[in-house]
Amino acid sequence: MTAFVARWLHLVSSILLVGGAAALLLAGPSDRPTARRWEAWVMTACRALVAVALGSALVAVAAQAALLEDRAAAAVEPAALARLLLQTQAGAVWLVRGGLLFLLGAFVVVRADLSDRTDWRAARGEVALLGLAAVGLIAAASHAAAVEPDTATAIAADVGHLVASGLWVGALPALARLFGLAGREAGADARPHAVLVARRFSGVALGLFVVVLVSGMWNTWFQVGSVAGLLGTRHGRLLLVKLAVIVAMVGLAALNRRLLPALAGDAATVGRPAMRRLSRLVAGEAVLALVVLGIVAAMSVTPPARHSDPVWPLSFRLSLDTLAAAPDFRSQVLIGSQVAVLGLVALLASAFLRRLRWPIAAGGLVVLVGGAAIALPPLVSDAYPTTYQRPAVPYQATSIADGHALFARHCAVCHGPRGGGDGPAAATVHPRPPDLRAHHVLLHTAGDLFWWITHGKPPMPAFGDRLSPDERWSLVNYLRALSAADASKLLGPTVEPDRPWLVAPDFAFAVGPTPPRALKDYRGRKIVLLALYTLPASRGRLVQLAENQGLLATLDVEIVAVPTDADPGAIRKLGEDPPIFFPVVTEGAPEILETYRLFSTAPHAEFLIDRQGYLRAITAAADDAGRDPALLVAEVQQLNREKAPPPPPAEHVH
Repeated sequence: MTAFVARWLHLVSSILLVGGAAALLLAGPSDRPTARRWEAWVMTACRALVAVALGSALVAVAAQAALLEDRAAAAVEPAALARLLLQTQAGAVWLVRGGLLFLLGAFVVVRADLSDRTDWRAARGEVALLGLAAVGLIAAASHAAAVEPDTATAIAADVGHLVASGLWVGALPALARLFGLAGREAGADARPHAVLVARRFSGVALGLFVVVLVSGMWNTWFQVGSVAGLLGTRHGRLLLVKLAVIVAMVGLAALNRRLLPALAGDAATVGRPAMRRLSRLVAGEAVLALVVLGIVAAMSVTPPARHSDPVWPLSFRLSLDTLAAAPDFRSQVLIGSQVAVLGLVALLASAFLRRLRWPIAAGGLVVLVGGAAIALPPLVSDAYPTTYQRPAVPYQATSIADGHALFARHCAVCHGPRGGGDGPAAATVHPRPPDLRAHHVLLHTAGDLFWWITHGKPPMPAFGDRLSPDERWSLVNYLRALSAADASKLLGPTVEPDRPWLVAPDFAFAVGPTPPRALKDYRGRKIVLLALYTLPASRGRLVQLAENQGLLATLDVEIVAVPTDADPGAIRKLGEDPPIFFPVVTEGAPEILETYRLFSTAPHAEFLIDRQGYLRAITAAADDAGRDPALLVAEVQQLNREKAPPPPPAEHVH
């Protein structure tokens, strides 16, 4: 709680500092007594805000040190504070921001002669620029700094969001004060000045809002990334509340714009009442802005949605994957979506029309809702709290082998030894157990499977009290591999261009005394040719691969050979003629074989895996000595011509 309050106070004071200085620059110098009093009030507030920003920064640093070292006493230990400030990126950012705030404090405390307009603008501009630099640096220690691989883009988006927000919402309290003073009879001398400021700010605020909107969308993509993260995590739900408050702020801002023409009306009957109303609306906007900053502070101490396991709150989800199981509904979805697009176009067009605006908007809304009602029902699929959870155990050969053993012990009696729904007890079960090799398993997320295994899916009993979470995830991984193996029948020895869709199970291995390696270690760097070989039938093919290894290496191909007898002395059995320099697995072979034998049982099988970990081609033959190496080179060159696909999602089956 202390960290949250400190961050909120620090964020509020920093934003208001920037906004106050920006409001003065927007208004410009004035010789009107009321405007001069308002300027003095803003500068007094800036001095207080600098003190609050520095004080809250100290508390926030102390709280962060306690959190980092997991002990409350670290908050007041000089050594712990020094470690945070001098040995972490967040600490370095706090030091730089502290220096900027001290420098800013010196500018606002010193009372210089600013009768010259150039000197006035320079002094107020220095306050605004230092404040903006301090606010923008917050991004370097925020969640954006942890985004990979697009760290620079994420930080830039966050900087834009913070700076635009500071200039927009930070100026609201100062402007509300100016409009309030100018709305009184005693402040009539400042009313022309206030009208000019209101018109200027209205135009500037619109541009700032666009920047806030665009940068906010970028931040949402980087930090949330999915609807599941938005609805199923605390960070995502805080973002939804923030958006709701911002919508209310935008509504008030729209009312403010409608008041602008009245500000220059008759002073007693129109102008001053409109100015007072504008002051109240802007003050309301400022209060909502404080709420938004509180939500932002809460989000800053909450793990980002992208790095949290979502708990899906709804009993359904929308997915295009359902059309794979029911292709007859594709025309319905297509027609409904086109109708919805027409309704959306009508709604957007109504915003630019003067005549018939509301009838067209109402008609567009009806068409939009009707189109959605047609298109969405076929896309609805059941969902559970764990639907979008990432597997706690990686989709890896060791886990798949463990899952196979669990399946044989607990599931094969009904589902059969290979998941075909043909176990000894299958005939007594109603409804009959499904074929787990079928494509419909690929339509469900790993979290769906985990939920069914944990809680049961009648007539299947629940296993949550019999299997540990890791065992259940290993069972899920085996089911994923079983279904993927059935789908792999669509793959042949030729790469289908630009169609990565089947994830290759990861595996770990070692070659003699060398350090262990894994398939994922080649991710983003090399194409992997995994060869399961049987001697003596495979010797000719291994000789071919050895002779062409140099060429394949220039094409960024790593060959990994696995003996089908899993003999630790595989290298000795191969002999030294010809010399084989590609890895021949001596440790980890049993798990690799148990997993990849699901995809091919041939004595010699080769699996071509692209840089992102997708299985792209399978070649299987009892004796592959006659296969032309040029065919393999052609497939590798095809992969090298492709743009790198996105990495496979960890939480989804396919």
